[in-house]
Amino acid sequence: MANYYNEIDPYAAQWLRNLIDAGHIVPGIVDERSITDVKPADLAGYTQCHFFAGIGVWSHALRQSGWPDSRPVWTGSCPCQPFSAAGNGGGVTDKRHLWPTWFNLIRECRPPVIFGEQVEAAINHGWLDLVQTDLEGEDYACGAVGLPAGGVGAPHIRQRLWFVADADSGRHNGWATAAGQQAGASAGLANGGASDQLADSQREELEGYVRDERNRDEPRRLNAQQAGSVAPSSWSDCDWLPCRDGKARPVEPGTFPLAYGTTARVGRLRAYGNAIVPQVAQTVIEAYLET
Repeated sequence: MANYYNEIDPYAAQWLRNLIDAGHIVPGIVDERSITDVKPADLAGYTQCHFFAGIGVWSHALRQSGWPDSRPVWTGSCPCQPFSAAGNGGGVTDKRHLWPTWFNLIRECRPPVIFGEQVEAAINHGWLDLVQTDLEGEDYACGAVGLPAGGVGAPHIRQRLWFVADADSGRHNGWATAAGQQAGASAGLANGGASDQLADSQREELEGYVRDERNRDEPRRLNAQQAGSVAPSSWSDCDWLPCRDGKARPVEPGTFPLAYGTTARVGRLRAYGNAIVPQVAQTVIEAYLET
């Protein structure tokens, strides 16, 4: 059984190899070429193909969902820069809009199931319309849903657009509803949406915000109890970093904040920032498996 990862960033690509060697994600080869250089023939014989693979979270989420390593699937989280609010707003005219390139591989290779993710703001640029039109034109059944990380109990929003495409065009398309309901149930929240547990939007002024005056580049860490109540979940033990804009943001325990002179952390934090939230991806996959 052969599997394939495509990731252009050397730091993330080596991270993938380390995860493969440790057995955390499905074994496979890591291709550091741009997806624009990948030809359909290059993908012949691979069971799973993960594009824009980052640090392999789709593979991890598939395993957590009970998806067998031997079951064929393609995944991809196309670059978000053309559509992100933090970008230039170039949309489909941006050269980093790589859906057409990925779709060409899909059309030629016809994987049975495809999972994908994008920033929700891409809807405003017609990205989802394009994706669904392209896939449905190739007789895929498609479904899409917007889900936040807060929908599975995370203490932050991270709203994203998720889609699935199935080559069995007659498959029942109740997946989007199931995904939203499942996310809400996972978090204990109504409708799978944001709640007053979300630190970014609801607790801009954090009681107890202080700094160590001896080192202004290192904010004092607050645990979840100090920062405020958090819905019981895998994020319950997160660290909260008070930031200079007056907000506190949750991070994985032990994550070092980026500070001047610590360039070795850049690759790690960039990889974290680009990664999807595995618990949300798992919810999406499980909802598909149940429909």
